[in-house]
Amino acid sequence: MWQSEVRVDLDAIRENVARLKAGTSAELMAVVKADGYGHGMVPAARAALDAGADQLGVCTLDEALRLRQEGITAPVLAWLLDPGLPLHDGITVGVDLGCASLTQLDEMIEASRRAGRPARLHLKIDTGLSRGGATVADWPALLEAAAKAQADGLVEVVGVWSHFVYADSPGHPTTDRQLAIFHEGLEMVTRAGLRPRYRHLANSAATLTRPDTHFDLVRPGIAVYGLSPIEGERFGLRPAMTARARVMLTKRVPAGTGVSYGHTYLTDAESNLAVVPLGYADGVPRHASNTGPVLLAGERRTISGRVCMDQFVVDCGDDEVAAGDVATLFGSGADGEPTADDWAEAVGTINYEIVTRFGGVRVPRVYDGERA
Repeated sequence: MWQSEVRVDLDAIRENVARLKAGTSAELMAVVKADGYGHGMVPAARAALDAGADQLGVCTLDEALRLRQEGITAPVLAWLLDPGLPLHDGITVGVDLGCASLTQLDEMIEASRRAGRPARLHLKIDTGLSRGGATVADWPALLEAAAKAQADGLVEVVGVWSHFVYADSPGHPTTDRQLAIFHEGLEMVTRAGLRPRYRHLANSAATLTRPDTHFDLVRPGIAVYGLSPIEGERFGLRPAMTARARVMLTKRVPAGTGVSYGHTYLTDAESNLAVVPLGYADGVPRHASNTGPVLLAGERRTISGRVCMDQFVVDCGDDEVAAGDVATLFGSGADGEPTADDWAEAVGTINYEIVTRFGGVRVPRVYDGERA
């Protein structure tokens, strides 16, 4: 019998990708970085491709190589690349690389020589996030050097891209300013003699609400997993993850009993307490102390007292609860359980952080909707 688990509905991922794909004329890159936003990178990638995703996006070279090792042959872009990585390994198996500086370009040229084939590059311009990407001032020099390397047969510039600042607010004026800068950057690309196949800018929010940003490719991430990037909007997406655990033990305690470390919670009447074997080592935010919602014994309740490393407690009052009963932290909400959005609101974060926390060594992932 399982103690705790994260269930991932792969059919939900397929439905979400199909919905996103139907809303654009562009190709779709399903972003599966961070172990598929906590859902499992490889199963999530396969489900997304089943539903029509054209490409996959990851951060690290290791993530991209893992996809190749698992037999996935679809185009993959890796974009968070530290100095000194074995980029030739990625080039050899056809991984596209994000390039944002002359230093990176030099490494990619050298890796291309070592691999004996051109490196496929997506050049990134910083349109205002001030994170990855070449600044507007540095952009012309990067384009010039990339064009020369392409003429020499060392690289192939297949994409130009950028990231939005307001990932959850596509109507923000900064988004329009970024779009204008991106258009200017694309004009410079043309003047440099480059003709990349893919221009891409749209994240989940822009994929859902800003068709003017779709260009040739959209890059949804969180929406692939059924979570909305915009508070208060659902867009018909279906959350794919459910986190739950079985009650380990119960006890009847008198009024005024302190619960968990520091006794930050006191029972206000004689109560039944349920101990649930999940804690912050498993992904439950410690900030969920006295705030995290849980569905248990048919009712939505709140975590009582501090979340511990390995467990938390729920005050069930006079309701009957027994060892082995299922406590659901979050799911799709279809059966009255809390959602990742409810958890995000309760602990003051975003749904992205909630789902990426779960699914480790002690909390196995179980997949529904797997295909042979």
